[in-house]
Amino acid sequence: MAFTRWDPLQDLLALHERINRLTGSDEAGWMPPVDLFEAPDRYVVTAEVSGLSREDLQIHIQDGKLTLKGERQPHDPQSVRFERVERGHGRFARTFLLPQPVDASAITADLENGVLKIDVPKLIDRRRIDVE
Repeated sequence: MAFTRWDPLQDLLALHERINRLTGSDEAGWMPPVDLFEAPDRYVVTAEVSGLSREDLQIHIQDGKLTLKGERQPHDPQSVRFERVERGHGRFARTFLLPQPVDASAITADLENGVLKIDVPKLIDRRRIDVE
């Protein structure tokens, strides 16, 4: 009998994706593949968005939800004849619920070789309480 480590965050994210697909709360279009993982001090989101520029992407955070939006424009059908179309085109939106508060002012994003990496630092309460 093999034991595996239970990852409640992964189960929550999978459930969130299923609900979004059922309710249609994400925009229609194509869905870039996304990885979301948690480190002790941050969340990291990576998305495969080949063919998109920085101007084609929008990242928003509100109420603990990180939203990634973008649009991949198709080729002009008048100028080319497609033999096969496998890459998605049009708008997309992905929303991820982050279980812990994050520092929205410190979020960074980098696009390199068609992979978008979003670094989302957790909000760490560093207040010290002195004992009198």
